[in-house]
Amino acid sequence: MSKPILYGVLGAALVATALAPSGPAVATGAPVVAESPDISVTNVKAHLDQLQSIATSNGGNRYTGRPGYRASADWVKSKLDAAGYTTTLQSFSTSAGTSYNVIAEWPHGDANHVVMAGSHLDSVSSGPGINDNGTGSSGVLETALAYAASGQTPRNRLRFGFWGAEELGLLGSKYYVNNLPAAERDKIELYLNFDMTGSPNPGYFVYNDNPAGNGARDDLTAYFTGKSIQTEYIDVQGRSDHAAFRSLGIPTAGTFSGAEGIKTSAQATKWGGTAGQAYDPCYHRSCDTISNLNLASLDRQSDAIGHMIWTYAQKDYGTTNPPTGGNLLLNPGFESGATNWTGTTGVITNSSSKPAHGGSYKAWLQGNGRSSTENVGQSVAIPAAATAASLSFWIRIDTAETTGSTVYDTVKVQVVDGATTSTLATLSNLNKATSYVQKTYDVTAYKGKTVTVKFLGQEDSSLQTSFVIDDVVLGTS
Repeated sequence: MSKPILYGVLGAALVATALAPSGPAVATGAPVVAESPDISVTNVKAHLDQLQSIATSNGGNRYTGRPGYRASADWVKSKLDAAGYTTTLQSFSTSAGTSYNVIAEWPHGDANHVVMAGSHLDSVSSGPGINDNGTGSSGVLETALAYAASGQTPRNRLRFGFWGAEELGLLGSKYYVNNLPAAERDKIELYLNFDMTGSPNPGYFVYNDNPAGNGARDDLTAYFTGKSIQTEYIDVQGRSDHAAFRSLGIPTAGTFSGAEGIKTSAQATKWGGTAGQAYDPCYHRSCDTISNLNLASLDRQSDAIGHMIWTYAQKDYGTTNPPTGGNLLLNPGFESGATNWTGTTGVITNSSSKPAHGGSYKAWLQGNGRSSTENVGQSVAIPAAATAASLSFWIRIDTAETTGSTVYDTVKVQVVDGATTSTLATLSNLNKATSYVQKTYDVTAYKGKTVTVKFLGQEDSSLQTSFVIDDVVLGTS
């Protein structure tokens, strides 16, 4: 967390009706969902051990522009890649050197309604930054990994951000938001921020500084109340990474266990700990190490992160899909670039090197002439009322492979249904054609589900094969 804050409590967070701990969790405006997950504090602590190890091996810190920060970003990205997220390492310049945001998206759910959670990954230069903010980062990371392993299918698109250079003035989150096209910003329905969640003398604060996020604020409050944990509202002001989202009118909320502020006697009575001492005496100091934690706070606040992600993943924000009978896919000819599609950066292109089937944009997978994998996909809800559903597209395949009977390079046409990926067809260098050919596959089995239509290309170590796809249609009758 960046610069000091005035610990003026804006009011006790009271809820008229508490949620029974054994009952379902309810979010304002959201459907009843399964009981909130138990995010493993053992796993969260293991992530923190890794961040401490990275700091120890890199001069004792994970500060922007230094090796410890890049190693932290690379490690977080590797964990998310392995879990099946579509991840991006976004670089930007700072006065301390190059920094990076790690952006991870779960490639399921309606891409027009994005629920996002984030935390800053960097430390100050004087220490490893385990509470500030290894704790928030590790809680968000473990929640993302747990969701990927849960087998749930979200209604909305889930995205997670691990910000660089927060300690230099919230630079990473500002860079991310400022470089999003306006249409993409408008798709973010909620941003949740978690900055310091395991302070050794903890408080339980809920952000109260953005009226647009009051629904999420109240859901966090209700969750804690249901666990018999009293909370207080706090105005975090421009002190953490939600500020860039808030400034654009995006709903924000979050939790905080306290930094350099002093715990009062009244707070010690309801939360335990020591009155008259800082929530985190090691705030921005070299002693903010793996020993500078309260595991009970870390556990409770990590579970709160999980509760919010599980709940808001299913919140009904409405649908932007066309009605039954039309093309359910958005931007099906790629003429709006990567809008509504996710996958490998640069696949969707208007390069004149390969012709489009219609317009000027298309998805160009592979053609690299080296070992590589690329993909592009879109989440789509197929109405339960449909009597039939089919996926069709136009594809042009050219190749430098000369052996007429050996498969070297492939593109798989896939449907991702929760944790299950099914391959409808595999096309290869053997299917080469000098002009576009239309392919059609039956997807009626997926009616009533939200699935991801995905094209996955793979190329061997030599001689290129280009799979160029355009005008994709998922139609129903």
